[in-house]
Formats: sequence, structure tokens, C-alpha cells
Amino acid sequence: MKRSLVLAAAVIAAFSLTVQNADARGRHHIAKGVKVAAIVTGAAATATYFSINGWNWRWQNNSSGMTSLAAYGATTLGCAAIAPMVATVLVKRPLTMREGHVLVGSCVLPIVGGWLVNEAYNAHPEWEGRPVRKHHRRKAK
Repeated sequence: MKRSLVLAAAVIAAFSLTVQNADARGRHHIAKGVKVAAIVTGAAATATYFSINGWNWRWQNNSSGMTSLAAYGATTLGCAAIAPMVATVLVKRPLTMREGHVLVGSCVLPIVGGWLVNEAYNAHPEWEGRPVRKHHRRKAK
């Protein structure tokens, strides 16, 4: 019973952090596909972490020989590599630097990492950079 309540609270907290408040000052919003990719890849990384430990909450000596820190590092790197690929497919365009960093932040610190990175970008708009413009050549007459 206690485990199911903790899981329900974690799921509610995860979804509540994906909601952004209305703001008319020109803040950049993260595409829904990026949010979905962060949630799906984060859940997959968490499931992989627990499967390495035989689905035990506390880390024990297991057959894989990995420490808790090694398993966390491996699943974080896997999540950081896969999340931008999944998000690019979902949004059907190249990701912005902000979106890529939000995805990696969500992998490093689940649930709040992406939110913290997004707020850091909101506090420092100069990090965003300028959009790249394609130069069109004039046709010779």
C-alpha cells in the first residue's frame, strides 16, 4: 500500500511539472512532443535501472556486478542519448538547444531537471542564440 501511494505521488508530481503557467512576456515554451519524449525516456531509464537490480528498491549485490552509481550513470547516458532522437521524431523538426538541454536535464535529475534547465534559459535569454536564416541567392538575369 505504501509503495503504491509513493508511486502515485511521483506520477502526479511528474505530470504537474509539465504544465506551464501563462506568461505574456515572450518566454519560450517547450513543444508537447519534447515533454512526451522526456517522460517516456525517463520512465524507460528508471525501469531499466530497477531491472538491473532485480526490481528491488534497495540496491543489493546482484548478478550484473554493477554498483548503484554505475547503473545510474549508464541509464542516464542512455536516456540522454535516446531522448533527443525520440523528441525529434515526435516534433518532426530539429530541436532547439533549449529543448535538447531540457531533455538531458530531465535524464540527469528526473522530474525536476528539465524544469530547472528551462527556468535557467528563461532567466538568461542570451543563451538561446539567434535563429539561423537561410540566404537566398538572386537569380542572374
